[in-house]
Amino acid sequence: MQDFLLTYYGWIKALHIISMVAFMAGMLYLPRLFIYHVSAVAGGELSETLKVMERRLLRFIINPAMIAMIIFGGLMFWANPELIKMPWMHAKILLLVGMFAAHHLFARSRKNFELDRNTKTAKFFRIWNEIPTILMIGIILLAVVKPF
Repeated sequence: MQDFLLTYYGWIKALHIISMVAFMAGMLYLPRLFIYHVSAVAGGELSETLKVMERRLLRFIINPAMIAMIIFGGLMFWANPELIKMPWMHAKILLLVGMFAAHHLFARSRKNFELDRNTKTAKFFRIWNEIPTILMIGIILLAVVKPF
């Protein structure tokens, strides 16, 4: 199996990057929808439209892309187990844990909006809108530059 994975390593890496881009697109857009949703009247047309957009974005783009990203990343580890020994990879995984924590917060916030129970402010979501960007920059720098 490892020979197969090494033969197609470039394809696996490309699919990992494609799924990461799709995941990040959603992670950068979802909190922006939350910012608009904060000011929408509960039960109003805008609020109901945003609920549909948020649910579809999470279920049909963010979650599948995250799963694909994890699978392709795992296949890269399987093909090249030495990666896990690299200090830069430890830092990258730590930042990924932070990204998954942000994903969890966004998923929980989406449920709160769905039930008209949001208690967070637009300012809160503006700040959280920047967190995935900062984490993404760190992850990409670590993966490309491999500074340590």
